[in-house]
Amino acid sequence: MKASALVLAGLGASFGAALAAAPAQTGEVVITVTDIRSAKGVVRACMTTRADIFPKCIKDPAAHRTVVPANGKVEIRFTGVKPGQYAIALLHDENNNGKADRAMGMMPKEGYGFSRDAPVRMAPPKFTDAVFALGAGTSRVTIKMRYFL
Repeated sequence: MKASALVLAGLGASFGAALAAAPAQTGEVVITVTDIRSAKGVVRACMTTRADIFPKCIKDPAAHRTVVPANGKVEIRFTGVKPGQYAIALLHDENNNGKADRAMGMMPKEGYGFSRDAPVRMAPPKFTDAVFALGAGTSRVTIKMRYFL
């Protein structure tokens, strides 16, 4: 083999190894929460790729979750997120007891919100109503907090 062929073969192998060692592209999701009725408690956020458990993504160990104070302008940031199909559920946990309180066992007493402003009718929205695509880079999502009572 000629020297130039050996150099080209070596460069090709080095380039292939560099591609294999490159980290997977990740993205960032920045959520702006609007229409919060009070500065009481916290906002709980959960973002998942699992349609089978949405919106209760606490059951997804791979979900992105955080809790932030409800006071002031609420902005939530998830970093290092792999590209994929995600849905977000928010809860304004005004008494910070870690659960969605209900009146008469059914009606939510605290605020809630979902990506794509997914509608709530007689039950929480389906994953397909809240899902959005995330690639590399930053995605900005605005979610309006809603209150039933």
